[in-house]
Amino acid sequence: MLQISENKVSVDTSKYKAFDKANLSKSNVNFRRFLLILFSILFIILFLPWTQNIRAKGYVTTLTPDQRPQTIHATIAGRIERWYVREGQQVRKGDTIVYLSETKTDYFDPKLLDRTAEQVNAKENSVINYDGKAGALDEQIKQTRTELKFKKEQLLNKISQNKLKIEADRNDLAAAKIDLETETKQLIRTEELFKQGLKSLTDLENKRLKLQQTQAKQVVFENKYQQSIQEADNLKFQISGIEGEYQGKIAKSASEKFSTLSDKFEAQGNVSKLKNQYSNYEKRAKFYYITAPIDCYITKAATVGIGETVKEGEAIVSTIPSVFDLAVELFIDPIDYPLAHIGAPVRFIFDGWPAFIFSGWPNSSVGTYSGKVWAIDNVANEKGKYRVIVAPDSSQTHWPDALRPGSGANGFALLENVPVWYEIWRQLNGFPPDFYAEKAEKKDGEKK
Repeated sequence: MLQISENKVSVDTSKYKAFDKANLSKSNVNFRRFLLILFSILFIILFLPWTQNIRAKGYVTTLTPDQRPQTIHATIAGRIERWYVREGQQVRKGDTIVYLSETKTDYFDPKLLDRTAEQVNAKENSVINYDGKAGALDEQIKQTRTELKFKKEQLLNKISQNKLKIEADRNDLAAAKIDLETETKQLIRTEELFKQGLKSLTDLENKRLKLQQTQAKQVVFENKYQQSIQEADNLKFQISGIEGEYQGKIAKSASEKFSTLSDKFEAQGNVSKLKNQYSNYEKRAKFYYITAPIDCYITKAATVGIGETVKEGEAIVSTIPSVFDLAVELFIDPIDYPLAHIGAPVRFIFDGWPAFIFSGWPNSSVGTYSGKVWAIDNVANEKGKYRVIVAPDSSQTHWPDALRPGSGANGFALLENVPVWYEIWRQLNGFPPDFYAEKAEKKDGEKK
């Protein structure tokens, strides 16, 4: 029925239950207001800043390799004789952990070092003796050369004297020949005068006798002259013989000298070898006592029994340093590897420490700890993840003192600040996070 008339008709609706059922209740109105407020809040939240992050799991470790749990090995093979520590005990650097006794027969002698030192001294004395012998041979060679020089000078003097003697014998021989010619002429004249009767037979016989004497004298001078010549030749041969004889003596002495030097060098080699052996024995004796390399805690003994033998290089006890710089090893996926860089901020949740975490609002998180990326591996591990070392951030909250290597850690590296709606849109589309470091590098490049 159309309301065309201007007259209003009032109806009392309280008398009819249908009107009560048709009107909206107060609860529906309140719910509608609640939804309106809720959607308004959600709409506002969509425009709030959200910090993008890379989430990863890892565990607590130390910053440097020498501060991580390590195992002490036996440098030499031996038999465990005594333990000086117990598991869980703190030891200082140089404290004795265990004592080993010798198991090899080559080192059973309790006076091995003393006897080796005696061998070294004996060989050193032999080297000194070889030096003395070589010096004596040098002196002998020197004396032999001096003697050779004197002998040659003596023979040269004899040769000079022999030359004078040859000259004298030549002159005597020449005079004897002249005398022989004179006596021959006188004999001929005497024979002629004897035939003429002017000389007696006695004068003739005397001349004949004198001629024979002169001939004999000439023969004597001839022999003396030839003997002097032979003596000169003999003296020349003696010079060559003496030089060869003394050169042989010198060569023999030089040979003995070189042989002595060879023995000396061999003895020096033996001395060096024995000294090396002595040092090895002395060093080995120090390995009987296994000491702590650093200040550390004894965690577990690998070989425990008294009397048990250990091989060379076998583990004896494991330790953990008492002073260490904590760090966290995180393992990230290859898709997040390009976003990681040195110095990037990271937040952690450590196992055993309660926390309320808002990954997109790190400032609102409770119980988290901060750090910075210290190092990044360039090669993925066997599980296809990249390792990231994170060190504590000294400007933020100090990490718990009770934290120890091996504890679990959940970390998230902080990236770009974006609106919440952008992050939801990125997650729905599967886009990677924005990498603010690249933008900073571009800006720096533009400024340059």
